[in-house]
Amino acid sequence: MPPPSDLDRLLRPRPVPGLLAAAERHLRVGAPADLADAVTRSHLDDGRCVGWYGPPTPGWRVAIDAERANAAVPPALARRFGVQDFWARWTRAECCCKLTDVPVAAWWRRHGLGTPADGSAVWRTLTMADLVVTVGFAPAPALAPALPPRHQDLREAAAGR
Repeated sequence: MPPPSDLDRLLRPRPVPGLLAAAERHLRVGAPADLADAVTRSHLDDGRCVGWYGPPTPGWRVAIDAERANAAVPPALARRFGVQDFWARWTRAECCCKLTDVPVAAWWRRHGLGTPADGSAVWRTLTMADLVVTVGFAPAPALAPALPPRHQDLREAAAGR
């Protein structure tokens, strides 16, 4: 059963559905040095890198994660999470971790390799050549409120100085 995102979320905000629908056009695979200007990147175990080159999405964070589709699933992870559709589930969980700044071990305890149904992130998982890639978006955190001025500044402002 597919996850609750992948372009079909009707009730959640969607950054730019066109970006997810055309994600292949905004992804590049190459050497890390060649993709240094990417908006965000994911490094592969074979030395390659996948970079996101989509246009800016104000108010949204973007993350990607990529893995080799034919890579062996580490035995400990296979025992814990199973091998069925492993790399797709893995890349989605990794994207969610990146978008929420949650360490993967904490994510595993909370969600396993699943994604929370009540989250505001949207994503698309796709296969590109020999890779499984997930592109995810989530609303950017609100800016922290400005610190209140020092008391002296308040007194001076009240006195008209």
